[in-house]
Amino acid sequence: MSLLLDPEWRPIAFKEWKLVADAIVDGEQSLLLRKGGISEGKVGFQWLHDRFFLFPSLFHEQSEQVLPLDDGTLRSWESPADLAEDDVVFSVYIETISMGRITDWHEVERLRPYHIWRDEIVKDRFEWGDEPGISWATIRASKLAEPWVLKDRKSFGGCRSWIGLPADEGGGWESRLSSAVAVEARCGLPSWL
Repeated sequence: MSLLLDPEWRPIAFKEWKLVADAIVDGEQSLLLRKGGISEGKVGFQWLHDRFFLFPSLFHEQSEQVLPLDDGTLRSWESPADLAEDDVVFSVYIETISMGRITDWHEVERLRPYHIWRDEIVKDRFEWGDEPGISWATIRASKLAEPWVLKDRKSFGGCRSWIGLPADEGGGWESRLSSAVAVEARCGLPSWL
């Protein structure tokens, strides 16, 4: 794959559930939805970046908050045996195609074929806060052939969507990104957005 790399770009990550990142790589999801975290500030969540790595957040309850696999089993993940407990693995790179905000629940329901979240989770996000609505981004994803592994740190924590990454740590990101492989979104894209 040949991604156009801007020499001025500094790596940034978007926090997303590990199971969602896996679904994106498997072609089951072609958009991101976000209401915003507690630490997003007064303005709330904003799509601040149009390209970024996914920061795979891990918590076991997420398997109950997404749709099961086709055979009905809950989705799950296993950490690779050769990783330390404080390793964070970046293996998915995202470029946004379009982005916006939806304030009509019926329009949000039309997005069901393009993500794996359960309806009640999306509805909770949509209704959270003072005004109903949810931000969306249709995406193009690439999978890194060799993951970029960084050590977890305090600056990665908190309830926020965007995290700056150290460009020169963990063997660097540029060579990994230059050999990334495009992911086919088998679920398609919501063309009306």
